[in-house]
Amino acid sequence: MQSSIPVDMLIDGEWVSSSDGQRVDVENPATEEVVCSVPRATGADLDRALAAAASGWATWRRTDAWTRSAVLREAARILAGRADEVARVLTEDQGKPIAEARAELASAVEQLDWYADEARRVYGRVVPASAAHQRMLVLREPVGPVAAFTPWNFPALLSARKIAPALAAGCSMILKPAEEAPRSVLAIAQALMEAGLPAGVLNVVTGDPGQISAHLLASPVIRKVSLTGSVAVGQQLLRAGAENILDVSMELGGHAPVLVFPDVDAEAAGAACAKGKFRNAGQVCISATRFYVHESIIDRFTAAFVEQTRRLRIGNGLDPATDLGPLSNRRRVDAVESLVADAVDRGARVLAGGRRPGGRGFFFEPTVLGEVPPDSHVMHVEPFGPLAPTAPFSDLEEGLRLANSTPYGLAGYVFTHDLDTAVRAYEGLEVGMVGVNGFAVSGAQVPFGGVKRSGIGSENGTEAMDAYTVSKTVAMSLL
Repeated sequence: MQSSIPVDMLIDGEWVSSSDGQRVDVENPATEEVVCSVPRATGADLDRALAAAASGWATWRRTDAWTRSAVLREAARILAGRADEVARVLTEDQGKPIAEARAELASAVEQLDWYADEARRVYGRVVPASAAHQRMLVLREPVGPVAAFTPWNFPALLSARKIAPALAAGCSMILKPAEEAPRSVLAIAQALMEAGLPAGVLNVVTGDPGQISAHLLASPVIRKVSLTGSVAVGQQLLRAGAENILDVSMELGGHAPVLVFPDVDAEAAGAACAKGKFRNAGQVCISATRFYVHESIIDRFTAAFVEQTRRLRIGNGLDPATDLGPLSNRRRVDAVESLVADAVDRGARVLAGGRRPGGRGFFFEPTVLGEVPPDSHVMHVEPFGPLAPTAPFSDLEEGLRLANSTPYGLAGYVFTHDLDTAVRAYEGLEVGMVGVNGFAVSGAQVPFGGVKRSGIGSENGTEAMDAYTVSKTVAMSLL
């Protein structure tokens, strides 16, 4: 089926190829077939995008909040009307089951719609002055042109999380989506342009991430950098942005612990954890990645977890019967396989999965490990794949010690029916988000962010508007 979604860059309101004609192939990770290609931006292309972002900001920052709101709302309507087409190309690019792709698109639409409201709620304040002849005001203004970088695991949602609040606040943006899964992001940009967004306010460039980030962050045009990605990339961009003292927002992944206490139904908790774990083949920054289960129920818990895991059907995400699609690229398959081998070498047992299935595509079986030693790499390195290590704990104190034993702090989860245990556990977890008896911790209306090496600042909620605005004090004396 031919798609109407552009496969070029958006620069200054125009869909353009690279100035030298070079392109990057996009593979379907389920079939390893090339599904499209996108431009490889040159330095000249990036300079044009920077100039466009500068002029776009000059226009958009002076555009009234009601107009900005209307553009975002209309873009949400347009994107929602194309959900089936965009979900299909998202699955072709990224591999996730089509039902999950539709859910991601719905969340991206929600971002545009929710921040259409927030555009009209950027409030300042009047502050009592210390003298009768003075008036003191605090204004909130857009921070300026933003360089934004998004990954391949949720290409549409994570791009919308940056685009929507930035545009609502009055910023312009140059967005670099992941080269592995660009088309759903281009569809969002297409919807915004059709909704009336002025040229230059949003620019989307594709190609080599290192070259693009270095070029953009070296420019005095850029006032802020926003990244969703790995700790290593975050460190690289922080160093690059330091030269121009750039404002930063960074969500750098996690290694989310789950604490399962003895008062729960072990079988029900095991099944629920298995269902939550393998969404998007485990390629979720808030995915549960370490299961610490009370020693009195761990055998029953893991039996139920394994039973539920073995029911999952692996396949092409375009097949509606598929529960688990491929990993996004071969690097992830190699990484997960290495983590399994290391854990087994150290004494862990493979309770389910543990192998690459035959045939084409970047697949790995949904895998459950038991009796995983604390020094295993998988307990300290985010697996970002369909891998679930389990280990016992004896009491709340030990559980929290194990849960907080990594340098990450994005999300954590607690399963208990005891209010006292729940409160002590969520207060003790060193993370930015906690789910109690469930894994739904994210929404447009609540902040999304972590502590420690999991990042700086928050997306979602009103906090995201803070991230794209700066305060200006006005002290006025009456003559």
